[in-house]
Amino acid sequence: MRVAVLSFAHLHAAAYIQLLRDREGVELITADPEAPPGDPTRGRSLAERLNADYVDTWDEVFALRPDAVVVTSENARHRTLVERAAATGAHVLCEKPLATTEADAQAMIDACARAGVRLMTAYPVRFSPAFTALRRALAEGSLGGLISVHGANNGSNPARSHPWFGDPELAGGGALADHTVHMADLVDALLDGEQAAEVYAQANSVLDDGGSTPEVETAGLVTIRYPSGLVTAVDASWSHPPDHPTWGGLAMTCVAEKAIVEFDAFPPLLDGFDSTTGRGRWEAGGADLDAAMLDEFLDAVRTGRRPSPDGEAGLRTLRIVLAAYESLRTGQPVALPVG
Repeated sequence: MRVAVLSFAHLHAAAYIQLLRDREGVELITADPEAPPGDPTRGRSLAERLNADYVDTWDEVFALRPDAVVVTSENARHRTLVERAAATGAHVLCEKPLATTEADAQAMIDACARAGVRLMTAYPVRFSPAFTALRRALAEGSLGGLISVHGANNGSNPARSHPWFGDPELAGGGALADHTVHMADLVDALLDGEQAAEVYAQANSVLDDGGSTPEVETAGLVTIRYPSGLVTAVDASWSHPPDHPTWGGLAMTCVAEKAIVEFDAFPPLLDGFDSTTGRGRWEAGGADLDAAMLDEFLDAVRTGRRPSPDGEAGLRTLRIVLAAYESLRTGQPVALPVG
């Protein structure tokens, strides 16, 4: 299978390249023609460092007719690459959020549907074995119905190393756009695609390391209400300082009728203090969620089945993010059409 990684803009691009490069049965191609000149984290220099085949233009990539592509460009540039990939018959795994506008997300879904190719949204936390167990327990009824979900997705400010995350046009927003979608997708999976009814948000740029403050929010609280009565509260922030022992983390508490369940997507295997660096020592335990997500995508490409989470899941979570920004503008809860 010929797979192309399109753009190295996103933080996850390097990890995807390394996983695909070493996978049996995959011929990897990479391209990053929109990389800023001289940026060692982008373009040919990164591809060479990762020992990945590289071409210089989008035209060269699509002339090679990849079977599948992984889109890791800036958020506002997803649509162009997804539409080009679909036009050449390539299945698509697209980084989150799916787009920066609902119109772009819907156009991407429509383009893939017309071309008969699959569109998957990159939500790796869905593939945590612990989350799979939580989802199964809820579906089997052992927890009863969900009453509330309290979640936190915190991390370091990605704009420190990848400045476009602080550009509201390219990123579509700051911490709310970057982190709310992960929690919204987990709830989306637990509720089997039930669409949110109302969103309220508050945000600021106080929680940061005091460095170069981007033109976007670095922390926020989002409350999401669903037609079933479930209320979800999300702490979405870039609050970790540069010397924090981990890049980020995601955890949530599910309050159900019969039980309260704690879920941590990245439990520590090793925790402590490293005297050589003066920092905390922390090693992640559990499965490689990026690898599990790529397994799902590649299997869907091989078999022709619908991947999960698909493009529609990406659209539902994007609507929540867009409503959160509308709430920030108005200071009021924003109702979403249901159905």
